[in-house]
This record gives sequence, C-alpha cells and structure tokens, in this order.
Amino acid sequence: MKRLQVGIALCLIVAAVALRLLPHPANFAPVAAVAIFGGAMLPRRIALWVPLAVMVASDMFIGFYTMMPVTWACYGLIALVSSHWLRKPGLAKGAALTLGSSLFFFVVTNFAVWATSGMYAHTWAGLAHCYVMAVPFFRNTAASDLVYTAALFGMAFLINAIVRSRFTKPLTQGMQ
Repeated sequence: MKRLQVGIALCLIVAAVALRLLPHPANFAPVAAVAIFGGAMLPRRIALWVPLAVMVASDMFIGFYTMMPVTWACYGLIALVSSHWLRKPGLAKGAALTLGSSLFFFVVTNFAVWATSGMYAHTWAGLAHCYVMAVPFFRNTAASDLVYTAALFGMAFLINAIVRSRFTKPLTQGMQ
C-alpha cells in the first residue's frame, strides 16, 4: 500500500505542477484541491508535503516571491485540516471545506499583502481596499478549488468503482 500512496502523491505533484505552469487564468490553479484531496486520502505526513512540493517545484520555474512563506503555509494548513475534517469524505463536508479553504487563503494572503507590501495604507480603510481589490482573484480561486477538488474526488470515486467491480478491495481502503 505504501507504493500506491507514494504513487498517488507523485501523480498529484506532477499534475499540479504542470497545471500551474501551463497558461491559465489568474489564480486558477489546483494546489488547494491537491492539499484537500491529499489530506483526505493520504497519510498526514505525506499529505502535508504534497502541496509544498507542488509549490517549490512550480515556483522554481515561475519565480520566487516575498509572499512564499505565507502561501506555502496556507496550503500546508489546508492539507492538515483536510486530514482531520475529511477522515470520512462526504459531499457536504468536502464542499464546505473547499469553500472554507478558498476563503481562508483569500483572507490570510491578502492580509499579508496589506501588511507587508506597502501597496495599501496601514489603516482599516487600506485593509478594506486591499480585500476589495482582490475580489476578482477570489472568484477564480474559489472556482478552481471547486472544479479541481470535484475532479480529484470524482476520479477517485470512479477508480474505486472500477476497482470494486473487478477486485474486492477499493483503491483507497487502508490509506489513512
């Protein structure tokens, strides 16, 4: 089973890096979805490293930036929360966690932009302006998180259905 877990993790990393490097709309990336799916389906220690590996590998090509620690920490926390919240995945729990993750990422990263970039006045009005200016990016973040998370869990469900029809043990059984 360990080989299967590592294989899934590597596939997630390669796919997410490729999707981050290919042309895409701003903030439409699979990293949060990979963190959510990995947290739900992989052992915690592997799940925490998957989104970080995606970010390190893709940022080496895209370029490093000052907000990296905040961004990477957000994805790590999303994977950690997912590993607890989605022990038994369900549609409502998954949708709530996905939207909550999008909102969490939006609030934390834009707060960090406001606090560190000098782009906005360090006042309540400046913070509010920072969040208002970031709303168009949030739309893409939330949409991509929903689309990619649904795709990952949908593929896992489909693979499990195929495996169950041919074998007796589902693919993800015993992975936790």
